[in-house]
Amino acid sequence: MSKNYRLIIFLPLFMLGCAPNVIDENKVIQKIDSLDMTIFSKSGDKIYSITSPNSSYDNIELKFELKSPIINILNGKETKYIISSEESTLSDNNKLLKMKGNVKLKTLKKNEDFLNADNFIWDIENTNYLLEGNIRFENQNIILNSGKAILGADNIIEFFNPVKYVIKDENNENKYEINSENAFYNLDTESVSFEAKDKRVKSIIYF
Repeated sequence: MSKNYRLIIFLPLFMLGCAPNVIDENKVIQKIDSLDMTIFSKSGDKIYSITSPNSSYDNIELKFELKSPIINILNGKETKYIISSEESTLSDNNKLLKMKGNVKLKTLKKNEDFLNADNFIWDIENTNYLLEGNIRFENQNIILNSGKAILGADNIIEFFNPVKYVIKDENNENKYEINSENAFYNLDTESVSFEAKDKRVKSIIYF
């Protein structure tokens, strides 16, 4: 068992002995500097890791409040996505992660993909990531904008109506701009598809 995992198990007990700020006779809030911990699945696999220079823990609500957090979502031993934001909460026994304020998600591919939003919500028992507010996805080929998006475990991002997208040329300059209903971007195949609600209009672009 790793040191980080032991930290997660014993953290509430450790906090009680660290001169906490008592809010009422039962509730205790402990300030934590330089938080660094890893969350494991029941089978012992690493799910994600969190670092934060300034955080606190509520022993009644069992909730972390994190400032300037950096989240590494893991796939085995490798990092799949890196997400940062201005602040975040981790609750429900480390199973519900909410990030807000200048959320930035990036892949670790050679040609990186960047996904920005106002809010990011992850129910860890659900493999989808919900992003809301001022969505902007960008890489060397395309820019996609919408108000809501879902990133699935299949590495496909669904952008919800209305969607505006810009195709770039070989000089990384905007080539043309189109508005659409829902759009789907596949991070693995680097392709984007568009489909109207009536299913009669559909197109796929590969880069």
